[in-house]
Amino acid sequence: MAAQLNQAVCIVTGGSLGIGWAICQLFAEKGYRVVNLDIQAPEADINVQHSNIEWFYCDVAQVTQVHSAIASVLVKYPKVDCLISNAGVHLSANIEQTSEEELDRMFAINVKGAYAAIQAVLPNMVSHQAGSVILMASDQALIAKHNSFAYNLTKSALASMAKTTALDYAKHNIRANAVCPGTIETPLYHNAIDKYLAQSGRDATEVHAEEAALQPLGRLGQPDEVAQLCYFLASENAQFITGSLQVIDGGYTAQ
Repeated sequence: MAAQLNQAVCIVTGGSLGIGWAICQLFAEKGYRVVNLDIQAPEADINVQHSNIEWFYCDVAQVTQVHSAIASVLVKYPKVDCLISNAGVHLSANIEQTSEEELDRMFAINVKGAYAAIQAVLPNMVSHQAGSVILMASDQALIAKHNSFAYNLTKSALASMAKTTALDYAKHNIRANAVCPGTIETPLYHNAIDKYLAQSGRDATEVHAEEAALQPLGRLGQPDEVAQLCYFLASENAQFITGSLQVIDGGYTAQ
């Protein structure tokens, strides 16, 4: 289905699960034409439930694949209003436990994937002298956490990418910001907890309660809350916000 005349277009990487899927749904509900670039299709039947969302196969770890996918998007939709670079993976390990192969994989997906997507959409945004770029960083762009060497490193890199892109492209009315979620209840979160439970043999209910208690607001964040922040940053209400790190962590980093 082609975008309607003057319909805003948003590209989301890693939009098939968790925060990414919440973003796709919200932007579609708000009238955007959403293009989800992901290695896997959404579990939901987007053709039935969300006619404003379409999926393009894309492995963000491959720069040429990202460039090719976005080039295909631009053939269909000549103007991209917003890019949300959300695709990412997690690794629980300290520096000694992190192999070179694991480090390379983390950088390929979390950092180079964002680099490739931003690089591919910027010429289009420059030509229209408008655009919003949003990178999904983490509270770990501001603080450190145990056993999170590579993940922390890559999320800090995304924060830097948002700030440098903001400065370089402000003259073209292109804004770049990083969203920094804390502990959000996503498949990524549940996978990490499941691995911990398998190693420790602890009770799942107790572990989830402990994670919630670590947050000053006493609960985990939800994907739709992060999606709402992204929608605000992409909107006209955020026209004077660029180069920022927007924390959404239930108060965790304020401690």
